[in-house]
Parts: sequence; structure tokens; C-alpha cells
Amino acid sequence: MTTISNEQTAIIRTERGLSIAGTRITIYDIMDYVTAQYPPKFIRGLFDLTEEQINAALAYIEANRDTVEAEYQMVLKEAEELRLYYEEKNRDLIARIAAQPPRPGTEAVWEKLRAAKAKFKSQP
Repeated sequence: MTTISNEQTAIIRTERGLSIAGTRITIYDIMDYVTAQYPPKFIRGLFDLTEEQINAALAYIEANRDTVEAEYQMVLKEAEELRLYYEEKNRDLIARIAAQPPRPGTEAVWEKLRAAKAKFKSQP
């Protein structure tokens, strides 16, 4: 594990990538919300970070925007590749599970779920 320059060594590089020191939260986790333009206070609350931690993360992202963005794009690409791999690998299992009848006593819950899915699919 190596530390990235900062007076408090708030951002460190671990096997998971750039992370906030003392947490398992990566800069890439924060980038998801920065990219979606969530306010810092919301991000801080979502990850249960201190004011100093969120400020250090946002300052690091801003100061190293090109590098962080390049690594973030690699992380997104790898995550999509993994999702596709496991989706394909488990396609038969998921189909078998979906084909099974509901357990006795859960019919009402399944019907509510089907209605919610149909409503979601019908929305533009």
C-alpha cells in the first residue's frame, strides 16, 4: 500500500485502487456520484464520511482529474466486462430459478412484484 501526497495522507493506493484512508471506499465509488452531480453533503452522508474525508477525496479528484478519470473509465469497463461474464455464465441457472413456481404462501407477493415490473416497463 502506498500513500498519495496529502498532508494527512487521506488518499492511499490499495489493491482496490485509490481509496480514502481508513475506509474501504474508493475514489471511484465517489466518482459515480460526482459524475452524477450529487452534492458533497449527500455523498458524505451516503458513505458516512467525515467532512475532512469527503473534502480530501473531492480535492484529490479535482487536482488529479485526468488521471482519476482515466482510472475510473478502466474500472467502469472492467465492471461491465465482469457483469456480462457472470450474466452469461449464470444464464441457465437464472432461467431455471425463474421457471420454478412460487413457494406456497408467497403468491400475493409475487403478483405485487409482477405488477410493479409491468408498471416500470410501461414507463417511458
